[in-house]
Amino acid sequence: MKQKVVAVFALGLLMTAGCTNYVKQPEKTNAAQVTPAGDPLSSWNSGDIKDAIIKYVQTVTDSADKSYIPVQDRIATFDNDGTLWAEQPVYFQFFYALDKVREMAGQHPEWKTTEPFKSALMNDMGGIMRQGEKGVLAIVAATHAGMTTSQFDSSVAQWIDTAVHPIKKMHYNAMVYQPMLELIKYLQTNQFKVFIVSGGGIDFMRAWAENVYGIPKDQIVGSSIKSKYEYNNGQPEIIKLAELDFIDDHEGKPVGIQKFIGRKPVFACGNSDGDLQMLQWAASNKYSNLELYIHHTDADREWAYDRKSAIGKLDAGLDEAQKKNWLVADMKRDWKTMFPEGK
Repeated sequence: MKQKVVAVFALGLLMTAGCTNYVKQPEKTNAAQVTPAGDPLSSWNSGDIKDAIIKYVQTVTDSADKSYIPVQDRIATFDNDGTLWAEQPVYFQFFYALDKVREMAGQHPEWKTTEPFKSALMNDMGGIMRQGEKGVLAIVAATHAGMTTSQFDSSVAQWIDTAVHPIKKMHYNAMVYQPMLELIKYLQTNQFKVFIVSGGGIDFMRAWAENVYGIPKDQIVGSSIKSKYEYNNGQPEIIKLAELDFIDDHEGKPVGIQKFIGRKPVFACGNSDGDLQMLQWAASNKYSNLELYIHHTDADREWAYDRKSAIGKLDAGLDEAQKKNWLVADMKRDWKTMFPEGK
């Protein structure tokens, strides 16, 4: 495979030896979407980035301006991990998979002595790492495949409402970025059709992202495993299989955009080299376009990482952004607030 599965579901998460066990809390936490009156991007500090975004939207939605973009061509694409919500110390979908291993362990006593499950149950990330891509695949297959799509949707929705991040001690759906919630709402208000185009699992995101981001399920593009249709006693079902179908990362993102959207974006936003090709694709649009990178620079409120990070590496993308004058939002400088409700 040209793109490692690790880069889709768990790239670099194998490097996080010593992660604590997950904490469960009963209360439900949902991110609030806020569009303050008079300032649609109130969680953004005043400066060149905020000004450029607002100027772009005002210009391309003005029918009298030469840069006007027809409504049907106002396509905006956003990466998810590290762009709309946090992604450290590992991609959150892998936290889900490891949590499910623990939950399912009672049905699989053999896991106590079988890798990579033995290491997962012992919270030994180094042990999982030694199993390589094959080990990650085994965990993903065991926790994602075999269920109907409705069962998987219910499982993820329950997890996202209860699981707590081992470091931040926050619900995962509270670790979305308030400035990005405002940006999505601002674009939607100006008749942009907003899509998520992510390397994460499409069904994993669809289980919760619509409620959190206000982006419909049919506007979410992601990586997927294969499924099959069954008609069991008159009951139609879609069953998830333990086999890869589509990798929506790096070069896969423009392919996914063409395959599932059919229109080239005019606004593209990401945070890593995995998003570079998506931004390049948007930059080739005949219409006026805007490319935006989110740069993780705030070690106090979140994490600071870029060129040498195992998760969310931003190296070639940062160079190209500087070369082509794409926007690079510095989280520490440009964002007043990180998470909703000031978290």
